[in-house]
Amino acid sequence: MIPKNLTAASTKLIILGILRQGNSYGYLIIKKIKELSGGKMKYSDGMLYPVLHNLEKEGLIQSEWVMQDDARPRKYYAITENGKKELVAEREHWVHVNSVLEAIWQLKPTK
Repeated sequence: MIPKNLTAASTKLIILGILRQGNSYGYLIIKKIKELSGGKMKYSDGMLYPVLHNLEKEGLIQSEWVMQDDARPRKYYAITENGKKELVAEREHWVHVNSVLEAIWQLKPTK
């Protein structure tokens, strides 16, 4: 399992990345994260929905209630243009952090 603090730190980027692929609702986002991480990242409703609400307040995503057939209404989330820009910026940060970590792991141990 990936530690909660690392999971929390990557949540914004992960959600924006998933929504860049298309609109989705909470349960499907949780399912997609579990699938993509091979089950190593686990999100609960209590962890995901506050982040979705914050992203919506920041104007990075928007939501819409959708009724399909006889199913109960679902709140679908979509990434906004500002969200797409934020995703690019966040990705650059993570790529830089990853490159620093890669460089550190390549260092030879000293005595």
